[in-house]
Amino acid sequence: MSEKHITRTSLSEMRRTKSRTDWERLRREGDYGGAPEFEVDWTKAKLVEPLPKKLISLRIDKDVLEFFRAQGKGYQTRINAVLRAYKEAQERSD
Repeated sequence: MSEKHITRTSLSEMRRTKSRTDWERLRREGDYGGAPEFEVDWTKAKLVEPLPKKLISLRIDKDVLEFFRAQGKGYQTRINAVLRAYKEAQERSD
């Protein structure tokens, strides 16, 4: 971001500034009176805790690794998700 677009305002200046918030519009949009209400039955909810991970050394083809890394942070988690989906599909087909 360019320095020339940064403005600094003190708290006292901000308090003197007239609010430009359309409070009436927010009240109207926040009124969900016509929306259906849902009854949520939490008695059958299950607490799902993440399984502990096991640290391993794994050889992966370069192009496969580059594919997952190109998707950004969390690529190892995505690799694990793909492996888990494969495992679960195999278990269902047995």
